[in-house]
Amino acid sequence: MAEVRVDVERWPIAGGFTISRGTRTEAVVVVATITDAGLSGRGEGVPYARYGETPESVVQAIRDWTPGLDRQALRAQMPAGAARNALDAALWDLEAKRSGRRAWEIAGVPAPPARMVTAETISIAAPDVMAEKARALADRPLLKIKVGDDDPLSRIAAVRSGAPEADLIVDANEAWSLDQLRAILPDLESLRVRLLEQPLPAELDGALAGLETPVTLCADESAHVTPDVARLAELYGAVNVKLDKAGGLTEALDMAAAARARGLGLMVGCMVGTSLAMAPAAVVAATADVVDLDGPVLLSRDREPGIAYDHGHMGPPPVGLWG
Repeated sequence: MAEVRVDVERWPIAGGFTISRGTRTEAVVVVATITDAGLSGRGEGVPYARYGETPESVVQAIRDWTPGLDRQALRAQMPAGAARNALDAALWDLEAKRSGRRAWEIAGVPAPPARMVTAETISIAAPDVMAEKARALADRPLLKIKVGDDDPLSRIAAVRSGAPEADLIVDANEAWSLDQLRAILPDLESLRVRLLEQPLPAELDGALAGLETPVTLCADESAHVTPDVARLAELYGAVNVKLDKAGGLTEALDMAAAARARGLGLMVGCMVGTSLAMAPAAVVAATADVVDLDGPVLLSRDREPGIAYDHGHMGPPPVGLWG
């Protein structure tokens, strides 16, 4: 019978990370290790308070799981979230080790490219601080700007001034009202914003129906699992698939396919975690329109071996890491 070990790890964030819901100084992650017949697979989940998760609740959910090696059974037994993500990733890793194939070969999808563009995130700060950060990252092809409801345009404009050539994603993390969104949209177009993530609270995003917008809106906090896609297709132009929301790569692949079938753009995102959390997401990211897997870039240090990051680009997960 397979055995499961679970560990809680803390990884310092370089300089802190601020979004509309607050500031964090470390990433607290939960690592599940599944061992069977002398081989072990690992997966990392990031508990997220927005969804009622704590490290303790995720650890308990993993410990309560009856060990097995069937990813579809896991999906049926456990709700989507960080616990299922960690276990699902561990099962993919274990299967890759058993079969001698990479995870994307098992999934039947293209391999992650050797050099893939990923967003790098600028968290909320004073506009002049954000402009300075943007200047330091001006050679990155894609920047993501975190904003709240407090004067977001000055912050976005500051980043644009510091990085005049970069593609920009703006992430409001549910902080805006519909009136604020309507007022801001024309300026977002003039600032050449490529994508706007989750401007309204998830429970209020029905108000987006019929809204004409020059900037593509992307569902994040509203997008969790495959059945969500049908409703989101009436409100958004893209969905952000995150494995900690979807409950693992198994669900994320189905969700990505459903988004494509509905004509939606596909973004693959992450919580703040190590390369072990990014590795299974890279399997989905290989065919995504927008990739935002910069979690390790935000940390003071990463795992060894880890995914290689270089000026807004990332490599595939090394075989010694995962999959």
